[in-house]
Amino acid sequence: MRIAVIGGSGLVGAKLVRTLQHRGHEVVAASRRSGVNTLTGEGLARAIAGCRVVVDVINSPLLNGTAVVDFFGTSSRNLLAAAESARVRHHLVLSIVGTDRLLDSRYFQAKMLQEDLARQSLVPHTILRSTQFFDFLRHIPEPALDGTAVRVSPAFVQPVAADEVAAALADLATAEPRNYMIEHAGPDVCRLHEVVQRAMAVADDSRAVIADPRARYFGAELKHDSLTPDEGAIIGVTRFDDWLKQHASARRAEGMPHSDSSSPA
Repeated sequence: MRIAVIGGSGLVGAKLVRTLQHRGHEVVAASRRSGVNTLTGEGLARAIAGCRVVVDVINSPLLNGTAVVDFFGTSSRNLLAAAESARVRHHLVLSIVGTDRLLDSRYFQAKMLQEDLARQSLVPHTILRSTQFFDFLRHIPEPALDGTAVRVSPAFVQPVAADEVAAALADLATAEPRNYMIEHAGPDVCRLHEVVQRAMAVADDSRAVIADPRARYFGAELKHDSLTPDEGAIIGVTRFDDWLKQHASARRAEGMPHSDSSSPA
């Protein structure tokens, strides 16, 4: 099967491309590096030509303001128009668990727009909402004024391994369109500030983490269940502790400094 991965050079996109290729599919890894620009439409028709499935895993270079809404809105419209013209049979979108609960954030407004455009399109679709990736946890905090501490919400979260999200996307891409939304989360229910502190520690970031219910998450204030999935979600098997150990081992192998990942949160 010929499948286009739009955003194929990103964290999940690159993993998805490798997974699909390993399963024997013909994959077009489309990104700005390969001459495909979703904002202008440049290269989209060429990338999608002959593809049965298009997977949208793009992300905006900006995460707030009207620019992020413009990015997802324009990119999604261009991509869906190209997919419709090419008679693509399945449009698969990667989104975020909690998107519809966090609409005071411009970023989540933009992701909601991306989902809505997929639902309104004539191209059959599936939307996979994922929880936060382990890899990105340490980039969440809001720095405190003096730079020695960060503020993070104590809301619940079920972070997930990016490898497992890529595998789930590969499964969905090669199945029939669902025409609805599915959620995917990791196996551990944690407090966000605690997992962020542990992820920062293994990356040798010694700043203190302050649990603050008013700390923003991409511009949104969280309730305790804003980032957790509803019943029926796909639940991964990789535990956060295991990922931390693997990440610390990889840093040691590369000769990079590391911290004890078993330090208390």
